[in-house]
Amino acid sequence: MKEELERIKNERLAELEKRVEDKILERSNANLLGKLIRSAESINEAISIAQLGTTYKKTGLHYDKRLEKQTNDIKYFKKNEELSFSDGVGGIPHKLIIGDNYDALRNLLIQYRGKVDIIYIDPPYGKDSMGQFAKTNYENALSRDNLLSMLYPRLVLAKELLSKTGAIFCSIDDKNQAFVKCLMDEVFGESNFIGNIIWRKKSGGGQTDEFFVTEHEYVLSYRRTDAFKWIDFNGEAVESNYKYDDNDGKGRYGITKLEKWGSAAHREDRPTMCFPIKDPDGNDFYPIAPDKLPGRWRVGAKRMQRLIDNNEIHWEKDAETNRWIPYEKNYFKNAKGKLLKCRSIFYNVAETGTATKLLTSIFNKKDSFDNPKPIELLKKIFEHMQSDLVVDFFAGSGSTGHAILDMNLDDENRKFILCQSNEITDKNPHGIALDVTAPRLKRIMTGACYNKTDKYPFYSGNNDFPWLKDHEIYGGSLDVYEIETVSDSEHIAGKTAFDVIDETLYGKAKFEKLEDKIQWVCEHFEVTEKSVESDKEWHKRIEDK
Repeated sequence: MKEELERIKNERLAELEKRVEDKILERSNANLLGKLIRSAESINEAISIAQLGTTYKKTGLHYDKRLEKQTNDIKYFKKNEELSFSDGVGGIPHKLIIGDNYDALRNLLIQYRGKVDIIYIDPPYGKDSMGQFAKTNYENALSRDNLLSMLYPRLVLAKELLSKTGAIFCSIDDKNQAFVKCLMDEVFGESNFIGNIIWRKKSGGGQTDEFFVTEHEYVLSYRRTDAFKWIDFNGEAVESNYKYDDNDGKGRYGITKLEKWGSAAHREDRPTMCFPIKDPDGNDFYPIAPDKLPGRWRVGAKRMQRLIDNNEIHWEKDAETNRWIPYEKNYFKNAKGKLLKCRSIFYNVAETGTATKLLTSIFNKKDSFDNPKPIELLKKIFEHMQSDLVVDFFAGSGSTGHAILDMNLDDENRKFILCQSNEITDKNPHGIALDVTAPRLKRIMTGACYNKTDKYPFYSGNNDFPWLKDHEIYGGSLDVYEIETVSDSEHIAGKTAFDVIDETLYGKAKFEKLEDKIQWVCEHFEVTEKSVESDKEWHKRIEDK
C-alpha cells in the first residue's frame, strides 16, 4: 500500500506541475497543494487534495469542490450468497456490486487495475431523479458542483482500471455535456478524446418542451492511451451491426434513407430525381425534404428501379407521422473489405421507449425504473471494440449487463461487472439494486426471479413474465457483492480486517499463513498497515500461529 500511495502521490504532483505549465495554477498555490499531497496518509486524501487544484484547461472554467468524506474505516467486498447464483455448467461468471461506487472502484483496482477494456457510465443528471433543488442549473436537480465533484475522484479511479487499449463512454444530457466534457478532458487528456456520439433518444412527443423538441443525448468517449483500437478502423465490417435479415438468403443488412437530406434536398435542386414509387399500401409515394417541402431522391430513376426489382428497399412506418419511409438495403456481404467508420450520430438505433418496453416485459409491470438505456445503444458501442471485461459503475437498471449477455449469444465471451447503490426511491422501496438491477439479471439469466426468504420477503420466485415468450434465457453465473465496513482499530480475533476480508473475492487463492494474509491486506487496504505496526495483539497472534 505504501508503494501504491507513493505512486498516486507522484501522479497527482505531476498533474499539478502540468497545470502550472499551462498557466492554470499559480506556483504558490501548486506548492501548497504539493505539500499537502506529500503529507497525505491515504490514496483517498491524495486524490481529494489534488481535486482542489482542478481547473479546466483553456476554458478557465472552475467549480466549487465537494470532497469525499474521509474515514479510517476499511471498506471491503462481502459475497451475498442469497443473491448470487450459478448455472452449474461453468457459464461465464459476471459480478454485481451493491454499494457506493467509489468504494467499489477502490476494491476493484485490487484485482482489475489495467485490465478493463470498456467502461460505460450513465451518471445521474436528470432533473427528475435527484430531489429538491430541481430549479437550479437549468432545472438540473443534481447541483453541477456536486455532479462534477462526485465524478472527479471516480473518473480518476476508473482511468486506473482501463487497459492501454481500453476506453470509457459516458452518457450525458445537453445541459451538462459541456461541463462533463471539460472534466473528462482534465482526467483523460484532450488528446484521448475519441468523439461525441449523438444519440436520438426519442422521435415523437416532446411538445411540452419550451423551444426545441429535445430528441437527443450524448455519449462522451475517451480512450486510455493511443494504443486504443476501434474495430471499424481496420477495414472490416462487423456483421452484427447489420440488424435486419429478411431470411431470403441474402443475409443481414443495414439501411440508408432513400429520401435526400442535408444540402440540395429539395425538388427544385434536381427535378428529375423527384418521381413516385409505390409504397407497401400500393399508393404513389413522393420524397419529402427535411423541412417538409417537396423533396428528391438520393438515387436516380434507373437505380431506383433496380432496387425495386431486386427487393432491396426496406420500408418502415414513422410512428409520429404514420408515413411510410423507404430505405436502401446495404448488405453485409457487399461491405467486406471496405473502410467503414462508425457515424457519430446514432439516429435509428433505439429509443428510451424501447428500453422501457423491454423492462416492462421483464418485470411484467410499468414504471419500474426511469429512463433506462436501451441495450441496442450499448451494443452498437461495444461491438466496435474487442473486449473481455466491461464495467459500469452507474449500473441503474442493469442495461449494460443485459447488452453483454445478448452479445454473448453470438459465441462471444465478454464479462461484465456492474456497480449500483441500493438507493431508495418512490418506485423502488427496497432500493434500486434489490428491486431492479439484481432481479432483472436473475430473470433474464435463469428465467425466474429470486425466491422469497426471511431476508428478502418481497421476492416471489415468479417465472411467468412476457419476456420469456420471445427470448431464451442467457445463462451464466452472477456473484453479488456488498460493501462492508470494518474499523481499523478492531483487533478482536475473528472480527479484524484480516479475518473478515475474503481474499478469494479478489482473485487470490486462500492464504495458508496468517502473515501472508496480513501482508496482502496491508498492501491493498489503507490504514491497516499503521494498525498492525502499532498493535501488539497482532504480533502475538502471528507468533502464536
